[in-house]
Amino acid sequence: MNDEKSNRNGMGFSLTKEIYTYLTKETKLTGALSGISIRSADTGAIIYEKMGSTRFHPASNMKLLTGAAALSVLGEGYRFSTVLSFDGEIRGDTLYGNIYLQGKGDPTLLPDDFTLFALKLVEQGIHKIEGDIIGDDSWFDSIRLSPDLIWSDEHFYYGSQISALTVSPDRDYDAGTVIVKVQPGKKCGEDTIVLLEPNVDMIEIVNHSITTSASDDGEIVIEREHGSNRIIIKGMIPIDHEPVQEWVAVWEPTYYALHVFKNALDAQNISFTGTLRSDITPSYVITVYTKWSMPLRELFIPFMKLSNNNHAEIFVKEMGKLVLGVGNWEYGLAVLRSEMEALGLSISSCLLRDGSGISNATMIPPNEISYLLYQVQNQAWYPVFLQSLPIAGEIDRMVGGTLRDRMEGLEMVKAKTGTIQGVSTLSGYMWTKEGEELIFSIMLNNLLDEEEGPAIIDQLVTIIEANTVLTSKE
Repeated sequence: MNDEKSNRNGMGFSLTKEIYTYLTKETKLTGALSGISIRSADTGAIIYEKMGSTRFHPASNMKLLTGAAALSVLGEGYRFSTVLSFDGEIRGDTLYGNIYLQGKGDPTLLPDDFTLFALKLVEQGIHKIEGDIIGDDSWFDSIRLSPDLIWSDEHFYYGSQISALTVSPDRDYDAGTVIVKVQPGKKCGEDTIVLLEPNVDMIEIVNHSITTSASDDGEIVIEREHGSNRIIIKGMIPIDHEPVQEWVAVWEPTYYALHVFKNALDAQNISFTGTLRSDITPSYVITVYTKWSMPLRELFIPFMKLSNNNHAEIFVKEMGKLVLGVGNWEYGLAVLRSEMEALGLSISSCLLRDGSGISNATMIPPNEISYLLYQVQNQAWYPVFLQSLPIAGEIDRMVGGTLRDRMEGLEMVKAKTGTIQGVSTLSGYMWTKEGEELIFSIMLNNLLDEEEGPAIIDQLVTIIEANTVLTSKE
C-alpha cells in the first residue's frame, strides 16, 4: 500500500483497508490503474489518496475544468447571439442583395429559430431575394474537430463538428447533428422507413435495412461516410419493434444551418435566386434581428447533465475569442489554463488538449480535480456549477443526467461522469449518512472494457460512504 496515503487524524482506519481490499480483489482492474482523491469539503484537507498526484486521462471529468472556467470568464448570465442582416435594397417585395446569418457560437439554435428568422424577413416585406443566402461562421476558426478526436467518433453526436453557426435538432442541444429514425415497414421483407429530423436535402440516405418478422432478432447500424453527408443504414428491425433513432453528426454544420434556413424560407414562400454559401458579413449590412440564446446558467443543465462535448468545445473557443480575440482551441485553452491557475491548481502537472475530455492525450491528477472542486465552492457562480452536476439515482434525465440509473440508495452523490476508450471516471461531491460532505475524484485508466468501470466506481463510492468518519475539523 505504498501508493496510498490517509489523513489518520480525520478518518477511520477502515477506509484505507476496505479500498485496498476491494481494489486488490477486483480482477477487472488487473493491469489497470486506479487513482483516488478524497477531501473534506469543509477544509479541503485530503482524507485519502491513491496515486493522487499521478496524471490520469479524465474523459468527461475535463468538463469540470471547462465549466468552471466558462462560468468565471463568460459569467452565468452570458448569452450567445446570432445576427440576421441583409445588404442591397428592397424594392416592392424583392430584396436586391444578400441575406446574412452571422453565428457567434450559439449551440441552442433550433429549427424553429430559423422559422423566426424567415418571419422577420416577411416583416420587412421580403418575399423574393435576388441574391445569396450567406452563413458567417468567422467568429470561430475553421477547424471543426477537436485535437485527438479519433476518426471513428466523427459521425457520432459526441464527435460533432464545431462551428460558430450551427443548429440542434431538439432540446438536448446536440449541435451539428440530425436525428435519424428507422421504423419497420408495413410488411416483412419490405425496406424500413427512414425519417430525418430536420429533413434537409444535404443529407443523402442510403437504406439497406429491411423489416423482419416479430420473432427475429434485429439490429440497425447507422453510419455516416467520412467527409460526406451520406448516411448508410444497414441491418434488420422486427415488424413490431419500436423505431430506432440515432443522433448523427453532420459534415460541415454551417451548411447544415443554411439548409435548415432554406427550408424555413421555403415554408414562408420566400424564394431566392442565388446560392447557399459561406462568407464574412460586411460592415455595411442592415441588421434585421438578433437572436439571443438562453443564459449560460440554463445551458449548463444539458451541458453537464448530458455531458455535451460540443458545448464544452464551444465554451473553449468562446473564451479564446472574448479574452484573446481568437476563437480557436489554442487561445481558448490558454484562457482555461490561466483560470485554473487563478483557482490554485498546479496546471503545470496537467496536459490539457481539449475542453470535453474526448482526447486520449489530456491528463490530470485526481488531486487537482478534487482541489478544483474544493476551490469552486468559494465562487459566486458555485450554485450554478453544483446544480448542473448529475445526481445519482434521480430518474429525470435533466436532474439525474448520466447518473440517473446509478448508486440508488446512497445519501446523495452529485458528480461528473467520464467515459472514453479504456477510461472511466467520476468526480464530485457526496454526503455520508452522518451528513458529512466529501469531495472525491475516482479515475480508472487502462481498462480493457471501460463499460465495466462505472460498477467498480459505484462500489468504491459505497465503500467511501460506509467507512469515512470525520472526527475533527481541520
